[in-house]
Amino acid sequence: MEQGEELPNTAEGVESGKSATFEGRLQLKEFMYTSQQSVRRSPRFAAAPESPSSSSATSVTVPSSSNKRRQSAAPSSSSSSPQKKKRTRPSAGYAPPSTYAHLPELPDAVAPNLLVFFIGLNPGVETARKGHAYAHPSNLFWKLLYSSGVTPRPCRPEEDRQMPQLYSLGLTNIVSRPSRNGAELSKQEMDDGVAILEDKARKWRPESMCVVGKSIWESIWRVRHGSPVGKAFKYGWQDESENMGVIEGEWAGARVFVATSTSGLAASMSLAEKQAVWNQLGSWVKTRRAEREAQEEKEVSQEKTVEETDSAS
Repeated sequence: MEQGEELPNTAEGVESGKSATFEGRLQLKEFMYTSQQSVRRSPRFAAAPESPSSSSATSVTVPSSSNKRRQSAAPSSSSSSPQKKKRTRPSAGYAPPSTYAHLPELPDAVAPNLLVFFIGLNPGVETARKGHAYAHPSNLFWKLLYSSGVTPRPCRPEEDRQMPQLYSLGLTNIVSRPSRNGAELSKQEMDDGVAILEDKARKWRPESMCVVGKSIWESIWRVRHGSPVGKAFKYGWQDESENMGVIEGEWAGARVFVATSTSGLAASMSLAEKQAVWNQLGSWVKTRRAEREAQEEKEVSQEKTVEETDSAS
């Protein structure tokens, strides 16, 4: 309707009995909403289907309870896609000597008449770099020596060369070359190291040899008996028939004690379990050390008596 135009109010309309309406010239039906007309919608509903009802401009579909259950049961986009496996470090295998040829070998700490000659597996990378036995911070060797009573005070890796003179303790390995872990050694080179250990025992004649780790004793047993140790394995003191470095008719050999590994990588036993095994060795060492000291005092006293007798005469 244009501005200034009046609405019709004719008598014909009244006489016809019809109520007055705005139909007619205005044709209001032309302005009624139809589904064909475009509706401005929020972008949020741009993808939603048009409602068939003409009573409202927009409508939002509410999912039924069954739809909700189906949606909740359906895996999300993150769970439906295959989960990535955690990256794991590949298991280490044999590494030839050339792999660590740039690292120096570790010399033995040894002297005659030791109380205990310790046999390790081989120098680790950190030990080879620092040039001292059991030098990796996670290794328990020096801690267990003290806590078990093998040494009367805590010792450091830098004191390894002094152990024979300080406490009559020696250090060697079944394999001399360094590696990152025992898996990088072959069974053959470990077996070859057994004969070398026997020769060292015969040369230095220690009272005992302590095998630091099950795998070392397994090699020694395999070479001696030609079969795996199996159920015959045990920690602690071994039978006298297993003494090392025996010289028939001359020397009965060194007693063998099998201790737990002290490597930080060996986690099959708890610290308490390892401590219990090492305490057996510590108890024996303390007893033998006290007996040796008493014997030395006795010998010194006898020598002094002889000197006094010679001077008096």
